[in-house]
Amino acid sequence: MPDPVAELLSRARREVDEGLLPACQLAVARHGEIVVEEAFGDATTDSRFLIFSATKPVVAACVWQLLAEGSLDVHQRVADVVPEFATNGKEVVTLEQVLLHTSGFPYAPLGPPAWADRGSRLAAFARWRLNWEPGTRFEYHATSAHWVLAELIERVEGEDFRSVVQRRVVEPLGLAHLRLGVAPEDQGDVLRVVTTGEPPSPAEVEAVTGIAGVTLGDLTGGLTDDLFVTLSEPDNVAVGVPGGGAVSTAGDVARFYQGLLDNPGGRWDPALLADVTGVVRNTFPDPMLGVPANRTLGLVVAGDDGKAAMRGMGHVVSPRAFGHNGAGGQIAWADPDTGLSFCYLTNGIDAHLFRQWRRGPSLSNRAAACAK
Repeated sequence: MPDPVAELLSRARREVDEGLLPACQLAVARHGEIVVEEAFGDATTDSRFLIFSATKPVVAACVWQLLAEGSLDVHQRVADVVPEFATNGKEVVTLEQVLLHTSGFPYAPLGPPAWADRGSRLAAFARWRLNWEPGTRFEYHATSAHWVLAELIERVEGEDFRSVVQRRVVEPLGLAHLRLGVAPEDQGDVLRVVTTGEPPSPAEVEAVTGIAGVTLGDLTGGLTDDLFVTLSEPDNVAVGVPGGGAVSTAGDVARFYQGLLDNPGGRWDPALLADVTGVVRNTFPDPMLGVPANRTLGLVVAGDDGKAAMRGMGHVVSPRAFGHNGAGGQIAWADPDTGLSFCYLTNGIDAHLFRQWRRGPSLSNRAAACAK
């Protein structure tokens, strides 16, 4: 009888042993406890990795509390809370659209060093323009939407968004290593992102996609490996980019998802938690993947259409599994049917995008099998 834990660890170790990744770390949790935790390469289980877009649900989890308390409403317009946002047609954008990535400004520019200063962020909001009518399609907002969420948090709480997330989400769940915004002098255990491998050839891209002339930029929404390296620089880790800048161990991300499964201490209103973890509000097609987005107010749901692997959760999880992966192959999900949560983190950005894409479902399949 195959040992699912041994198979998971062996699969995670493979790219490190082959020199394709410098380090990785993984954790499986169940019933509120870590049951598998391991690190390979230049890392220990206490090393912290940049988790990229796996950050998004942590910030959304703070917004969910504000929704339940009535400080925010999904149907309200962002501009009603942040008047600086009400320019260039954006006055119609709602909080729901921002959470669903249907708000129409996926590539709105805001980067270093401007994103470190609140005034500069607000000035950027005023300049942003819509790419399409809000609510009419889905396109992934890699960082732009969550800067808006961060500002909404600050407006209603009167406090820096990073400290609000820490107070409302991180500390109550006992996440000792997960942080959004870490001073450079406290980053000694944070592994910097490095690029590895060679990109697929144009022939490989055409063979996989079936379309001639497609570039890697077309497949990544314009996100580049250099951007991911930049995000891991000390000054940018200190900023705590709300759409992709948190650092954590795999264990703490798995614990975060256990918190969403178990709701310890009633941190979230039960009805709202059921909504955000199970009610799909966005089924627009993903322009990069060609499958329904299957997004809730902050999460992705595996679904029962056989496309869960394309949503980053493998073939073995239940249709009710939910999560949100990150760039570079970071994996983060929970499955209500088995009680498992899983996280895999690496600091290696493999330039061979398809090898990276194959790794995710392979690891998720083996992690889900640990429930048996």
